[in-house]
Amino acid sequence: MNHQPFETWLLDDKHLTTLEKNELNAHLRVCKTCSALAETGIILRSAKVIEPTAGFTLRFQEKLAQQKIAERRKLLWGLIILISSGIGLSLWLTMPYLSTFLSAPIEWLTTLIGYLLFIFTSLQAFNEVLQVFTRIVPNFIPPYAWMIFFSGMAGFGLLWSVSIWKFTKRPQGVPV
Repeated sequence: MNHQPFETWLLDDKHLTTLEKNELNAHLRVCKTCSALAETGIILRSAKVIEPTAGFTLRFQEKLAQQKIAERRKLLWGLIILISSGIGLSLWLTMPYLSTFLSAPIEWLTTLIGYLLFIFTSLQAFNEVLQVFTRIVPNFIPPYAWMIFFSGMAGFGLLWSVSIWKFTKRPQGVPV
């Protein structure tokens, strides 16, 4: 059943013409939803409006300001506790390493240089392996396999781009 013009007439406080009043009364006789809405409107309009006591807005604003101050204080103490516990936990976990670090700086310096040399030589070896593969592998794989491989990679890239676009798009308007 279509309630649209009748709901608007019931919810608005504008004066209706006699034809609109007759249509509304006829609709209210057959529609329980609109008649309940009309009864609710009558009850709400007949309710007694109570004026707030003097100084209500001032008391409300003061209470709101006190609540904001208490909330900020609570957040500040929470942040202080979080930071201090994080620093304490970090110091507790790193204390054995810090004591070794501070007691023998030559040892950690030689260890650091050893790690850097290891990483550098590993990167050089990996570079040489890649150069060998780039010279050998293209001769083993036929060109149509390369086309299939790169087409598949392009398809996965497109699928990835579309999925990111779809999942990051924010809906517009009012949710239904």
